[in-house]
Amino acid sequence: MSLNISIPSPLRSYTGGEDVIEVSGKTVGLALESLVEKFPPLRKQLYTEDGHLRSFLNVYLNEEDIRYLQKAETAVVAGDTISIVPSIAGGGAAKTLRWSSVQR
Repeated sequence: MSLNISIPSPLRSYTGGEDVIEVSGKTVGLALESLVEKFPPLRKQLYTEDGHLRSFLNVYLNEEDIRYLQKAETAVVAGDTISIVPSIAGGGAAKTLRWSSVQR
C-alpha cells in the first residue's frame, strides 16, 4: 500500500532535496522503516541507537499526533500522509506587557 511521508526542510538534505517521499507499510512504524531503507542516512536522524524515535521528533498521521493514537503501531491506509515535524525550541525572554501598552 502506498502513502506519503512529508519531509521537513532540515531533513531534506538526507533525501536529495525531496519534500514528499512515497513509501509502503501497514503501520506508521513500517512506513518509517520503508523511508529509512530508501534513505539510510535518515536513520540516525530519526532513531536513537536503541531503535526508538528521537524525542525531539513529532510524527503525525493525517494531522493526528501518533503519540495519542497507537504510536508506531498506528495502522495506515493507502493515501494517508505521515508528517515528520522536528520540535523547535528557543526564543527570547518573555516580556511583561503593561495594560497601557495593550490599550494602544
